[in-house]
Amino acid sequence: MSYVLVVEDDADSRDMLAALAQSQQLRCETTATLADARRLIAGDPPDLILCDLVLPDGNGMDLFKDLPKSTHCEMVLMTGHASLETAIDALRRGASDYLVKPVNMQRLTRILSRLPRVSALRAEIDSLRQELQQLGRFGRMLGTSPPMQTLYDAINRVARTSASVLLKGESGTGKELAAGTIHDLSLRRTGPFLAINCGAIAANLVESEMFGHDRGSFTGADRQHKGFFERAHGGTLFLDEITEMPMESQVKLLRVLETGRVTRLGGLKEFDVDVRIVAATNLDPEAAIANGRLRADLYHRVNVFPITLPPLRERGDDIAMLARAFLEQLNEQAGNEMRFAPAALAALANFKWPGNVRELRNFVQRARIFSDGELIETLPPPITVEVAGNEAEFGDSVSVELGAPLDELDRQMILGTLAKCGGVKTHAAEVLDISLKTLYNRLALFEDGVASDDQMA
Repeated sequence: MSYVLVVEDDADSRDMLAALAQSQQLRCETTATLADARRLIAGDPPDLILCDLVLPDGNGMDLFKDLPKSTHCEMVLMTGHASLETAIDALRRGASDYLVKPVNMQRLTRILSRLPRVSALRAEIDSLRQELQQLGRFGRMLGTSPPMQTLYDAINRVARTSASVLLKGESGTGKELAAGTIHDLSLRRTGPFLAINCGAIAANLVESEMFGHDRGSFTGADRQHKGFFERAHGGTLFLDEITEMPMESQVKLLRVLETGRVTRLGGLKEFDVDVRIVAATNLDPEAAIANGRLRADLYHRVNVFPITLPPLRERGDDIAMLARAFLEQLNEQAGNEMRFAPAALAALANFKWPGNVRELRNFVQRARIFSDGELIETLPPPITVEVAGNEAEFGDSVSVELGAPLDELDRQMILGTLAKCGGVKTHAAEVLDISLKTLYNRLALFEDGVASDDQMA
């Protein structure tokens, strides 16, 4: 039950406000002084405080500094000495509303009536925030680049719905991880999450694995077997590489998705199944349909909410972030500490990574094995870079001739700092004390200047 604290020194007004709160099925406590209000707030923070501005022991606005920062406590100030300056000051300090005495009862009733719904929403938000903190915001998904922010937004939008999702992206971009994150943030998160690679199962076993079979349904079926759909009941089923599923199995899959019922091979009884589908492919679905690898009706059934995962080469500074995260995981497993030299990180960031995150993870493990010391300076093939080679152009200082344009000093400072930071733009922006947007704009100007010089040459 939502809790209201009334702080009012006039007994009649205090009783009237308490009665109104209780008529809205709200728990209510009352007090006439700031001192008692502080004691009550410390013991049990309310959801809403109705506070008179002028009290025997001080100004009602003094309570703002006593509100617990860890709770969502709204405060509505009431006064018979209204002024625009006071109202503005109250709202700036954090008041959610400002009421002039005699209080408009209809307005106050609206404020009180929405409190349970607001409290419930805040509790849900707090619960989700705790889950995200436990998961690491979006599970094991890492990255702050614009393409990843777009991905996070899409996952947030669809996770708490029941819509089918089609994940598209190159191999190694993390489609199963994204599917698991959608499940973890969904209302089905307490149910099972099962993943099946449609291309890794023999064609003659796909239907048995998907839908199950009864004993004696085929040679070797010596016992009953529950398929993925039955085992995923109440949860999420991830169908990876759905274009690799045989066409005849796609027909049966479509029927299950449309009816919500499964019949085991060799069986007669139908079972209701409540399963959310997240499918994935590394192919262009339209091309797969044209080539006879994917049924158009199945595609439209699973393509309710399509999400495209970005390739690693488009994720900028995420590459260095991921490399450090993978190295830290390996450090914990091995029980010792290793780190990348700045030039090595810069080389990782500049590589195209055709195998995406999967290739980067394997490469970091290989680089750790190749390194003899705590500092990874030399990278194995296909990158192979020495730290000295990349930092030769920039030392610990920059120098320009007297009379040189300020733009040249600006260029050397920014590029030199970027090199020292291993090419990680977010780190360089922090060192230079400029915004990341400003850094990108300056680098773009440098590139335009180089292009102009080349054209003039």
